[in-house]
Formats: sequence, structure tokens, C-alpha cells
Amino acid sequence: MRLVPVLAFASILSGCLFDKEPEVVRLSGETMGTTFNITAIGEDLDENALAASVEETLAEVNAKMSNWDPNSEVSTFSAATSTDPMPISAEFAQVMEAANDVHDKTDGTFDVTLGPLIELWGFGPRTPEEPVPSEADIQAALEGVGQNRLLTLDAEAGTLTKSDASVGINLSAIAKGYGIDAVAETLREAGIENYLVEIGGDLVTMGQNDKGEAWRIGIEKPQAGAQSPQLIVSVSDLGMASSGDYKNFFEQDGARYSHIIDPTTGRPITHRTTSVTVLADNAMMADAWATAMLALGQEKGLELAEKHKLAVYFISRDVTGGEDAYITVHSTAFKDALGTN
Repeated sequence: MRLVPVLAFASILSGCLFDKEPEVVRLSGETMGTTFNITAIGEDLDENALAASVEETLAEVNAKMSNWDPNSEVSTFSAATSTDPMPISAEFAQVMEAANDVHDKTDGTFDVTLGPLIELWGFGPRTPEEPVPSEADIQAALEGVGQNRLLTLDAEAGTLTKSDASVGINLSAIAKGYGIDAVAETLREAGIENYLVEIGGDLVTMGQNDKGEAWRIGIEKPQAGAQSPQLIVSVSDLGMASSGDYKNFFEQDGARYSHIIDPTTGRPITHRTTSVTVLADNAMMADAWATAMLALGQEKGLELAEKHKLAVYFISRDVTGGEDAYITVHSTAFKDALGTN
């Protein structure tokens, strides 16, 4: 499942955090089928060493979590035809533990075995001539979906077991966040306490910018082709992720089909919520919860956010106000995290 990015607007504000003029190192490149941007602030920074460490970290993450690499750990697991317990790395187990947590709390709305439905609905490659899936096709695909039924994680033993040899895992709704956190850990190990790490629009921040202020982050207005902020917030020491349905969809016979698929129904979402942003202690959980909350929609999602004290910001289409009219709602924890009125 491909997440729609927020825009990260880092602003230079007043104040000073360092004894002398701080060094600012900016690194950028491509990873996980998207781009990354890193801003690290400190004193006596070695840009070349830092770039090498970040590159190594991202390579390690991709080697374990990438669904685009047929030789990655997750791809190898998905391709395996055994139903015996298979050894997995501690990192893979960590991601699966987090995925199971969100899966359980959302009654299955977040699911890493969603692949058969993604393929059925054509996200992957799809041509306009292809028909919308039939109910029989949806039900058949649903047989291969359900991580609590089809996968058994033994984190202590470091094993993951399929109940059906054909089951595959798609980590695209959580691995990007894990990668962001892994890069952040690399920066901290280098002694850097002030940074912003962004991959594909999702991010984590620590400390302050080079003027001693919180990082300023923009939540993108949910308009295809537009890159303007709906809301700008100050974020420090938090992960942040957005998921939206407004850039990846198809239309057929007057109906609009989002790439966000509800694994409990086997169908694309139809509610009016078009974008969700989540703040969490780390980017991995923000990443997973953003996808889950968009699949749930504002009504169910807000109820769950209040139950679990999640910081969530919903943008929904206002059907009474025209094509570009939106209604915004946020959870109590979002308000508390940012001091939002």
C-alpha cells in the first residue's frame, strides 16, 4: 500500500541552541521507491562519514523489508513454500510485532497480508479496460488475507510461520516508518541530537532546528497536483506520517476507487475521509496508524483514536461545500501534542 506523503516545511526561526554557529548537513537521495531528505544539526559534523552511515543503514533496511527486492528477507519469506516456522531477523520480528498490534487494535483493518486484494484491484499495473472485480473474485482474494489467521509470530524464538504456503507479506504501510527510525538511530549513534529524517513524506524529528525552535511541518492539502499546506504544525521528538486517497485511484462507470483497501470488506474505501496524519513516538507506528486510520475513516477512526489516546488529524471532503471544500477534525491527543485549539 503506497502512502501519500505530507510536505515537510522546515523553517528557520529565532533563538539559538548552540554555543557557536551550528553546522547543518543536508543529505538526500532515493530509497524504498521514493526519496529521502535528512537535515542534521550539530558541531564538527563529518558529512561524508554521516552520508556513508545513512547509506549503509538504508541498504540494511531494504535488504530486510523491501517488497521491491526479490532477494530481501520479506520477499524471501513470501516466496517460501513451507508452513514450518521460519527464522527471521530481530528487525523483521520488531516490525511484525508492531503490525500485529495495529492489526489487533483495528479489528483487522490494518493487514500486511493485503497483497491479493491489492493485485485484484489493480494497484499494481492496471488498464482502464479491466473490469471492476466481481464479488466472487473478492471473496476468493479474501481467503489469502488475514494476518492473525495466516501468520504466527514467535518473537522470543525469532520465527514466523505461515498457515498457508501461498501467503505473502507486504510491509509498504509500515517499513518506510521503520526505515526512518533506523536512520534516526544512526544519527543518534553519531552523537547528533537535532535532526529531521524524512522518507516519502513521512518523518521523525528530534530536538530543534539550527535557530533553537521546533521543526515546522506542513500537512499537505488533499488536492491532486497541489503542493500547499492545509496546516503547519511545530513538531519535536515525534514521528509523523500521512496517508491519503487523492493521488492514487481510478474511476470507472462514474465510480471512484481508492488504492486504500479495507481488508475486512475486500473493497476500496468509500467514506469521505481523504487524508489522515498521525503523530506517534516513532515513525514506524505513525506510518502504520496513518494507513489504518484512513481505511477506518473519520467516524470510526476518531473513536479508536480517543480509545487508544492516538494523535490523529483527519481531513474529509465536505460534500456540501464544493469539490475543494474540506472538514478537519482532530483527536484530543493531537490537540494536546501540538496545543491545537
